[in-house]
Amino acid sequence: MEQLLDTEIWNGNTVGDYLTLDFLAGLAGDILSIILIVILGFAISGWVRRRIIAVGESHRQLDDTLFHFLGDIARYIVLTFAALFVLNTFGIQTTSIVAVLGAAGLAIGLALQGTLSNVAAGVMIILFRPIKMGDFVEINDSVGTVKNISLNYTELANLSNVHVIVPNSEVWGNTIINYSVNPTRRAEWTFGVSYDSDLKKAEQVIRDTIMSDPRSHTDPEPFLQVNNLGDFSVDFLCRVWVNAADYFQYQADMKRKVKEALDDNGIEIPFPTRTVYEQPTD
Repeated sequence: MEQLLDTEIWNGNTVGDYLTLDFLAGLAGDILSIILIVILGFAISGWVRRRIIAVGESHRQLDDTLFHFLGDIARYIVLTFAALFVLNTFGIQTTSIVAVLGAAGLAIGLALQGTLSNVAAGVMIILFRPIKMGDFVEINDSVGTVKNISLNYTELANLSNVHVIVPNSEVWGNTIINYSVNPTRRAEWTFGVSYDSDLKKAEQVIRDTIMSDPRSHTDPEPFLQVNNLGDFSVDFLCRVWVNAADYFQYQADMKRKVKEALDDNGIEIPFPTRTVYEQPTD
C-alpha cells in the first residue's frame, strides 16, 4: 500500500500527495466552481440572446432576422468566455490553448468545407438580406414561408405547413424568388370563347366581372385584349394588378367567376371536339 502511495504520477507528485484532505477539498471546490461557471454561462448567454432578439422585435423598422443572428453570435461569445474560465480554473494557460485551437481549426476547416460554406453563406444572407423571416419564397425548388435563418441553414414552412430545411450554401448559391418584396403582383389569365361569340360582349363581361372585385387595382390600368386565334377558340389575355397578399386566392376566384359570368350571358367556352366518320362497308 505504501509503495502505491509513493508512486510518482505528475511533476514529482505521488499518489499520496493527491489523496490528502487539502487536495480533495480543493478539487471539490474546483468542480463546484466549474459547475457554477457552466450554469451561469448558459444562463447568461441565453438571457443576452433573448434581450438582443427582443430589441429587434420591439421596433418594426428593425430587421428581426439580423437581430436573431446577432443574438446567436452574442450567445456563442459568452459561452466561449465561460469555457476559458473553466480552463483557467484547472490552471491551464489559455494562450497556449488558443494557439493549439488555431492549428486545429485550420485542419478542421479543411475537413468541414461544406459546413463552413454554409456558415459563410449564412453571414452573406444576414448582411445582404435577400430574404428575411416571414417572406414567402422559392429556393431550389422549395416553396414556403421563411421561419428562421441560422448560421448553417434556412427553415421554411411549405404550402402544406411541412418543415423544410435548406442549407445556406444552397440558398445563397441559387436563384431566390421572393414573392414578398413587392407589395403588388400582376395576375394573368387566358379566357377562350367560341368563334361564334360576340367578342365585344365577351370582353365587357370579362372586364366587368374582374373589375367588380374590390381586390382588383385600377392603377396600373388592367390589360384585356384578344391575344390569340386558336384552333377552337378566340383567346382573351387579361392582366390585372392586385396586392401580393391576395394574389393566389384572387387568381383562383376570378377563374370561377368569369366562367360563371360567361355562362350566364350565353357565351360559349369551347373545348376540343372530335368527329369520327365510319367507313361504309359494301
